[in-house]
Amino acid sequence: TPYATRATIQDLVNESLIATLRDGRATITWAEVTRAKLAKSVGPSEGVEYIERERHAVALHEACHAVISHLVQKRNVIDTATIQKGADYLGFVKPIPIEEQFTSWRSEYEADIMVSLASLVGERMFFDGDSSSGVSGDLQNATTIALAMEGLWGMGGQVGSYAATRAPRDAHPIVDGTDRNVLETELGRRAESHLGTLVERTGSLLSEHRASVLAVGHALELHKTISGQDVVAIIDGDQGPVVDGRPYHQPGFTAELEAYHRRAVSAHSGDRSLPLPVPVPAQAELSVLPASPTEHRADPAPES
Repeated sequence: TPYATRATIQDLVNESLIATLRDGRATITWAEVTRAKLAKSVGPSEGVEYIERERHAVALHEACHAVISHLVQKRNVIDTATIQKGADYLGFVKPIPIEEQFTSWRSEYEADIMVSLASLVGERMFFDGDSSSGVSGDLQNATTIALAMEGLWGMGGQVGSYAATRAPRDAHPIVDGTDRNVLETELGRRAESHLGTLVERTGSLLSEHRASVLAVGHALELHKTISGQDVVAIIDGDQGPVVDGRPYHQPGFTAELEAYHRRAVSAHSGDRSLPLPVPVPAQAELSVLPASPTEHRADPAPES
């Protein structure tokens, strides 16, 4: 709980207790703390259930963000990953800075771009070239950073700053929406080329760590919200606060996750004949998923 006060921690514990009592139990577990922390940071979720194939797709989308964040963002750690739908998002991965820092470097911005691009690259990789509208916010963020790197911060092929030619002073005219033709300029083409390079780098990492993506996505389907410590435990094969990451490194269960994913891809492509029960490792509790999820499909919303 970085930057928390005694009052906010007390509020978090109280919210955890409320969640525990609603579940009919008398003892708070770390899962309730994680859920309470999510509710306090972004507000309560809408409480809807995805249809099975969409739940799987959203989970893999967020898992791609989480795995790339863990691999390349050295100034941040993951706080929370969730697929609980909110008013304007389907899920998100929330980072926390490790230390207070007042400037950023080219390598750090490139890492940020790769985390944003991971959703599009991952969807195309895992769904046979297909992709969803849920990547819109991610692409906007990646493009904004790439344009600023090229035209403002001296981190691209040009030293001069476009900010010197526009008012008001110290504004970022390239990325504030005033020039809607910027992507058609030489600046835009350089930014697109840079994005393309980072897309390839991101794709190589996701391909190399495919098993980790499927594992983190599976944990999100089971638990809906997990902590950053759980993400790391899954990737490293350790015991996390809520999720036991050790089963994800057993060859038999890894193969089971691959088979489950292929069934989900078939359902995504139109074959709805196969059931999609989520595989459950031996150490997991069967009660973490609702017995018969409501098939409610909310309107598409951009993801963060």
